[in-house]
Amino acid sequence: MSRLIAVLGCLCAAAALAHSAAVPTQDTMVVAKSEDTVAPSTPSVADITTEGPSPPIKLTEMDVISDVSLRYAHTTVVAKMRNPANKAQEANFRVLLPETAFISGFVMTLDGKSYKAYVKEKEEAKQIYQDAVNQGIGAAHIAAKARDSNHFTVSVNVEASTTAIFNLTYEELLVRRNDVYNHAINLHPGALVPKLTVTVNIKETEKLTELRVPEIRTGNEIDATKDDAQNQKVTITRAHDDREATITFTPDLQEQERLIQIYAQKAKDSAASSHSYSSWSSYSEPEEPAPEGVLGQFVVQYDVARPKEGEILVNDGYFVHFFAPTELPPLSKFVVFVLDTSGSMMERKITQLREAMQTILSELNEGDYFSIVEFASVVTVHDLKEAEGEPPKNSYSYSYFDYHDKAATLVPPSKATKENINKAKTIVSWLQAAGGTNIGKALDVAVELINKGVDWKVSPAPAAAANATEATVATPEPAVTTETTSTTQAAVATEVADKKEPKNLEPIIIFLTDGDPTVGETDPKRIITSVQEKNSGPNKATIFSLAFGEDADRKFLRKLSLRNGGFMRHIYEAADAALQLRDFYRQISSPLLADLKFTYPAGQVKSDSLTQHSFRTYYAGSELVVAGQLQADAPELQPTVLAFCGLDDGYTRKRYEVVPKVPVEKKKAGYLPLERLWSYLTIKQLLDERDAADGSDKDKENSPEKRALALALKYEFVTPLTSLVVVKPNATNAVNAESVDKAANAGAPGFQSGIPLSVSLAGRPLASHASQAFSIAGGAYGPPGAPSPAYAYPAAPSGYGGGFSASQDIELEEDVYDESDKIAIEGSFYPTTPVPPLPFYVPTTALPEASATSRPTLAELHLEGFTWVESLLDASAENIVLPNNDTSVTLKVSKDSAAPKEASGDAKCASAVSGGAGLCVYLSRCDAAKDITVDVYRTTYCTVSQGYAGVCCPQNKIDLTP
Repeated sequence: MSRLIAVLGCLCAAAALAHSAAVPTQDTMVVAKSEDTVAPSTPSVADITTEGPSPPIKLTEMDVISDVSLRYAHTTVVAKMRNPANKAQEANFRVLLPETAFISGFVMTLDGKSYKAYVKEKEEAKQIYQDAVNQGIGAAHIAAKARDSNHFTVSVNVEASTTAIFNLTYEELLVRRNDVYNHAINLHPGALVPKLTVTVNIKETEKLTELRVPEIRTGNEIDATKDDAQNQKVTITRAHDDREATITFTPDLQEQERLIQIYAQKAKDSAASSHSYSSWSSYSEPEEPAPEGVLGQFVVQYDVARPKEGEILVNDGYFVHFFAPTELPPLSKFVVFVLDTSGSMMERKITQLREAMQTILSELNEGDYFSIVEFASVVTVHDLKEAEGEPPKNSYSYSYFDYHDKAATLVPPSKATKENINKAKTIVSWLQAAGGTNIGKALDVAVELINKGVDWKVSPAPAAAANATEATVATPEPAVTTETTSTTQAAVATEVADKKEPKNLEPIIIFLTDGDPTVGETDPKRIITSVQEKNSGPNKATIFSLAFGEDADRKFLRKLSLRNGGFMRHIYEAADAALQLRDFYRQISSPLLADLKFTYPAGQVKSDSLTQHSFRTYYAGSELVVAGQLQADAPELQPTVLAFCGLDDGYTRKRYEVVPKVPVEKKKAGYLPLERLWSYLTIKQLLDERDAADGSDKDKENSPEKRALALALKYEFVTPLTSLVVVKPNATNAVNAESVDKAANAGAPGFQSGIPLSVSLAGRPLASHASQAFSIAGGAYGPPGAPSPAYAYPAAPSGYGGGFSASQDIELEEDVYDESDKIAIEGSFYPTTPVPPLPFYVPTTALPEASATSRPTLAELHLEGFTWVESLLDASAENIVLPNNDTSVTLKVSKDSAAPKEASGDAKCASAVSGGAGLCVYLSRCDAAKDITVDVYRTTYCTVSQGYAGVCCPQNKIDLTP
């Protein structure tokens, strides 16, 4: 079967389309999740023929339109595929989505008919989907990869000599890091595209202070900077006093070929670099072929001017508060680096860790303190005096589990002076990898160091001196071990507070590992509970977890960080891992504010609607966002922001306070995506709460999971709790998807007796018992060379007669069906030996006509290509009902081939669909409106000739459609 991969854009899933009698209706298509799992390919019966090869499906056009308003991006990917063959062929539409994005819409048009996807709860059809998976309906493998991304896919049969159009939308709140917002769009069409266009429209309320478009990236690189080469093929147009901008990228075939070659070479170089460090292990991953037709990642970076007290936007009952102060001195911090040096970190990983730490240590600020904790089977707190001695010998004669319960010697942290940093660099350069992974004890030691603070020293004591010979690190000073109680510690060593040292340092633990706990405590749940109990109180540390490579338990590390105020970051095992580590550290290296609290008066804001409004730390170059719903009669919004800043008198931090105020206008200020931004942010944070919890309350009515699910269904977001479902017209049941990665059927190819095939005639089933009529009896097919099984086809059911092979076109007499009607068959089998023709049973009497309605199609409305309109048409398809926050606007559509026009001529309008001014015209006259989204239409609609649906259209895009 010809397969065309169209991979665009970046959420956690893959999709497959199939028809099967195991599913309640033959007209249901399911979008499901996959994690790069290769599922067996499922050919249709049409592929099991002796005919010659058919010309493959061709991707003729691809448009990516991203509308970014107030940092909230709404991206639409439109792909048009043409099947030039004289028989149906399967097309796979695959998308590569940002990890932070939610799919919010999917419409596909097949043979002129549009099918809209709906968002449903995953659990609703769990068993049904499991049955489909067990029959071989699975997701296809996606070779193209990018960091921090997820895959979705849907497969459909495209009829002969027809065009399929896929229209997918996804939404995300852009995150500010390193002083800019990064908006990345993956361009993975799978082949050269005759017409490829990427358009990014940015609309902000404040001026754009930074706007740059770096060269196409591979998607596996750290963020571009202003020093990187800029893309010379883009067109940038600014408008509205630098508050709006349009970026257009239209690579021709020659440019696409160049980008594909660059991407392939980079992928090859990265793979070669990965394999060059695999000699320590007897196992290495097989090298994947370079993905075909991958142009790379199109990135737009921008920043905005912002008031010193923050930017607050209010509209139609919702508010969003953006807060990113600058010109503040950084807070001094106490950083504990907890570094995995177990055996799996050998060679390249340990080399990259040493390289990264050289730079990270250099970027410590003058008032900072730091400790270095190394862990393998044992845990070592390094004393900088080690740098004055000789490097350790490379001898690891102890057993894998030897001494893992040995007491770790605590050493006071070091001040970040130039001399101390140089000593630390020397120690880090000596790090070697061997042994097991004692994660539990390493974290316990790190938290103990945080709890002790920085203003303590140890004085000589005989007992401590005796213990020093057994310590992990022999130091001239006596030590305190983590296993002793506070009373024993007092007897062993006297802690002396240094009153001259500053207090109120920001405590941070940076924890890096590449594997699971294998030594000491190995239960991740008990480790998390232990750390949470000890890491508490006013000196609680923020824990950032770095999952190095693919073997680290990211779920465990994510929960660990979420419960301790931080986040998990995946460090990809590649040639630039050291750069990734340094880039991560820069994002948290300069805390500017601590203990932030956003307070909103109860009379102005609905308290239960607020997103997260307390934050442990604000870091330079980032942004905090709070959103919520306003009280109905609130005349203004006046929040208070309280925090502590880096200014102090040597002992305490200075209080930071801002009290901005904005009026609440009763009149709507046009359409702003505040409600969707609020819902998106709320769902993301509820999912974080769910992932941080132990799962005991997930079934409670007010649990984070239940609340997130309700919002996802209301706003139609595809999340880990929901799935997309596409249902053809006249189907009576919707089927939802369960993750393929949970239930992939990896059995050997073949098909078993009794596997049903769904058969339809002109979209209607041939018989209510079609699964009986077309089941195959006689046992499973075996491998090549095995004895041929018996092919026992069942007799034709009563009322049916005639048999035809799968490759035949079947024409029926006009008094039964229209002469153009043909039988279509799809099934979930993949034979490993030749198959004799299957019998098809044709009704000998006319079947009842399928229920029909007078609802016209888009083609009959002369809106062919305007797939987004389908979801807005009312039941009669005579009006567009456009939701606009809590209200709706009704606009008429016309069946007349002559588009409605104003007698006085087309009126001017201010905001066209592609930016700038335009003219208000009926939809069918505006070619530029075909591939827009509903959200874009909300901001650009107008009325023509007594209420017909119009749009503000650029003058050069009017009346282009023949």
